[in-house]
Amino acid sequence: MGDVDSSRDFLRDVKRIVLKVGTAVVTRNDGRIALGRLGALCEQLKELNTQGYEVILVSSGAVGLGRQRLRYRKLINSSFADLQKPQAEIDGKACAAVGQNCLMALYDTLFSQLDVSSAQLLVTDSDFRDKDFRRQLNDTVKSLLSLKVVPIFNENDAVSTRRAPYEDSSGIFWDNDSLAALLALELKADLLVLLSDVEGLYSGPPSDPRSKLIHTYIKEKHQTEITFGDKSRVGRGGMTAKVKAAVNAAYAGIPVIITSGFAPECLTKVLQGQRIGTLFHQDAHLWCSFKEVDARGMAIAARESSRRLQAMTSEQRKKILLDIADAIEANANKIIVENEADVSAAQQAGYEKSLISRLALKSGKITSLANSVRVLANMEDPIGHVLKKTELADGLVLEKTSSPLGVLLIVFESRPDALVQIASLAIRSGNGLLLKGGKEARRSNAILHKVITEAIPESVGGKLIGLVTSREEIPDLLKLDDVIDLVIPRGSNKLVSQIKNSTKIPVLGHADGICHLYVDKSANMNMAKRIVLDAKLDYPAACNAMETLLVHKDLVHTILFNDLIVDLRSEGVTLYGGPRASALLNIPEVHSFHLEYSSLACTIELVDDVRAAIDHIHEHGSAHTDCIIAEDQEVVDLFLGQVDSAAVFHNASTRFCDGARFGLGAEVGISTSRIHARGPVGVEGLLTTRWILRGSGQVVNGDKGITYTHKDLPIEP
Repeated sequence: MGDVDSSRDFLRDVKRIVLKVGTAVVTRNDGRIALGRLGALCEQLKELNTQGYEVILVSSGAVGLGRQRLRYRKLINSSFADLQKPQAEIDGKACAAVGQNCLMALYDTLFSQLDVSSAQLLVTDSDFRDKDFRRQLNDTVKSLLSLKVVPIFNENDAVSTRRAPYEDSSGIFWDNDSLAALLALELKADLLVLLSDVEGLYSGPPSDPRSKLIHTYIKEKHQTEITFGDKSRVGRGGMTAKVKAAVNAAYAGIPVIITSGFAPECLTKVLQGQRIGTLFHQDAHLWCSFKEVDARGMAIAARESSRRLQAMTSEQRKKILLDIADAIEANANKIIVENEADVSAAQQAGYEKSLISRLALKSGKITSLANSVRVLANMEDPIGHVLKKTELADGLVLEKTSSPLGVLLIVFESRPDALVQIASLAIRSGNGLLLKGGKEARRSNAILHKVITEAIPESVGGKLIGLVTSREEIPDLLKLDDVIDLVIPRGSNKLVSQIKNSTKIPVLGHADGICHLYVDKSANMNMAKRIVLDAKLDYPAACNAMETLLVHKDLVHTILFNDLIVDLRSEGVTLYGGPRASALLNIPEVHSFHLEYSSLACTIELVDDVRAAIDHIHEHGSAHTDCIIAEDQEVVDLFLGQVDSAAVFHNASTRFCDGARFGLGAEVGISTSRIHARGPVGVEGLLTTRWILRGSGQVVNGDKGITYTHKDLPIEP
């Protein structure tokens, strides 16, 4: 599923649609009907009809079809002598008359196969000058739509009185694009869709690789920047005509989308709010500045707001968090509605169950989120703590204090609950925040961001937390190493790697969650079974779920180990083996040990002893969370002392590696870095330090006349 665009939220209220199908969509390059394309389009219209949409079709193609038909008839009826003579162009009005009959016969056949009725309405430019005609037109269309009939409009070129219907651009309308715009206004449509043979409006000719698709047309910006290519290969006006019609309709109050009629499910995707084609809307200039992304302005606003937040008292910051918690609970129903829309869209798009599981927010989860914010609010204020106090010399005292980092950019995928956790951690630690969530959680993130920022007092400002809505904004933000202080990516290995390779800003996070669980020969196997099953089954999609099970070779033929394998399989876990385990257990051999399944699957391998397990973890692990199950204390101490991971456990599930379970209140992510924070990153991981020196007139002067004492002083509570 493509990106969902928040500027297209109005599509949820759309009922009546005018759809214009261009000649290039209806016909093939040889002039014949594009039967498969037209059939697929009719199937989409049938589905929209069933869903309660009112669709009015404006179809081009009659003149081209008529010309192709008449040329063929003329050819088979011509003598050899006739063919030697110069061939005169066939009269356009005759082509229109013959072609319209062909076109409607085709629509009637296709719609009949789908149990849909269609109706033909031919109009001319002069008809619209008559008020009675326009009134009757509305009544007729209203009647047809109430009967679930699809009205099909076309200009009646056969009897048009304009000087040259195919060239003259004067009058009330002058082609089927302007006719579609006129009908959208006259029939009070909620949306006009113009189908073309290209994806939408480009900044230059679509064939030019430098041209970029314009997702939202802003008249003040784009009307002077766009270079149009050639006109349509078969129609009258091409993209120039479409843009003119779209601008006229949009600024009269009818939103317009130009998109490709060649793309599968194009109408369905448009109505789902996916970011396809080019949107024309009278409010477009309010949604984005002339430069569609003002990344620097967003980051600077977050920094300024964070400084106002830091200037508040601890109690004032605490109250903001408590107000946010109350607001989340008060808006639970709205949050659930938007989240259910995201989940439904993800299911329709065929996303994996693990992603949908991370995406879903139930009422209990919302209550839990609100309570986690309250836990943070009631924690000791982390800002301005004196961490160390030293007397440098008589009357010269140095304090090392905790301080906010500044502005954080968090890029996260799938989980909307992460937005709440991250936002509350940022507020508690006094940081400004820019958030970019996954497209699959667009609606959930938008409502949560709205609820949270509306609870922030004006004295700080809602711009403390900026919501980045487009993937295109990320490269601009990653360049701002002078105003963004830390990037934390939460997502796939690919996401983390891309961000690390694209910025000078420090990056905190983990690329993989390849967590190992080693069962030593000294393990209590009943305990081991409980821990292994929990580590794999409690939340398989989590980064702290077990992905590789290492087993001491002496356990392979024991009944308890066999029971563990049976239990894993009975719970639906797909087992893969390393070279040793696959042969002994008769399971498929894994192609790589460096695998994060994030699902009901895991790798099993046999090792000779604890040292072999440690070597395996260091070679194939991701330094996230690794665990040993053992009773031999010497073995345990060796494992805990030598495994170089952010979290190392003994006789406990890897699932405990979590900010909330660690008592951090929440986490902004888990870091496998060795600089700054490591493991679950809570409030402390979002702080740096400042040095505050209090003197009484001292000067260095080459260190003459000053005696350094460097004496530690007690820190006052």
